[in-house]
Amino acid sequence: MSEQVYRVDAATRDALGRVAVFMGGDSAEREVSLNSGAAVVSALQSAGVDAFGVDVRGCLLKAVENPQFDRVFIALHGRGGEDGTLQAILAQAGLPYTGSEVLASALAMDKLRSKYVFEGCNLPTPRFRAMGAVEEADDVLAALRAPLSVKPSREGSSIGIRKVSTREELVAAYEEASQHDSLVLVEEWIEGPEFTVSVLQGRALPAIGLSTDHEFYDYDAKYLANDTQYRIPCGLAPEQEVELQRLAVEAFQVIGCRTWGRVDVMQDRDGQFWLLEVNTSPGMTDHSLVPMAARAAGISFEELVVRILKDTLGEARA
Repeated sequence: MSEQVYRVDAATRDALGRVAVFMGGDSAEREVSLNSGAAVVSALQSAGVDAFGVDVRGCLLKAVENPQFDRVFIALHGRGGEDGTLQAILAQAGLPYTGSEVLASALAMDKLRSKYVFEGCNLPTPRFRAMGAVEEADDVLAALRAPLSVKPSREGSSIGIRKVSTREELVAAYEEASQHDSLVLVEEWIEGPEFTVSVLQGRALPAIGLSTDHEFYDYDAKYLANDTQYRIPCGLAPEQEVELQRLAVEAFQVIGCRTWGRVDVMQDRDGQFWLLEVNTSPGMTDHSLVPMAARAAGISFEELVVRILKDTLGEARA
């Protein structure tokens, strides 16, 4: 017997009106965003929502000129769509949109500054330094304990991330990362299992444990590989998972995020959890983690996207 497809009632459909799903964009995550957007459009339509896709390219202001829609589901990833830029434009245009508002979107996208927030709120995050030039390599190595993770501060999908142990590797990794962003984050590498916790409307969904033969959960492991393992249950003792979920929700809240997102966490050999980052517009592809966690909680993909979208019916966004 097939499962009944989640559908909105007539009142909700009318309240939501015509929905534009913004996808694509010009960031390094364009292809992933197109896949996310197509999945969201299909799910919303299956749920009875009047939705259509918009491939947003070039000047974002043009996307809101004479809009033929009532609200926006943001399925853009990376710069322009996830970093507060689009959110500010939509707010100024008076168009309701999904997810976090301007400040939280910008802050979460900037891994370096979000770590300053974690640190200031006494939340555990790996020791780190900002690196702005090759000449700073010796100072970074003196301040931090190798191995290190080097990453562009304002990219997603693990783009430009490398693990390094020597000065030569650090310099090469910095030069690669700085091609993506002038701001480069260097942090101590945490050896141990990786977990991700999706947050939906203030509550943590079941944690997912990640395993890959790659050195870490990189772009290929996220979107291309078929041998990446996703553990639900995550493999932690119940009390540890509760601790992990509490930490994820707290990180989500201190950044100021709303409605939905995903928090990435490492666990070291001593069992300590360490916050890596918060994602405010996570992937929604067939490899994506938020839909996976939602299914484990008994929430279909159709219900998930509708719940995210229905939050735009509330108070005015800024």
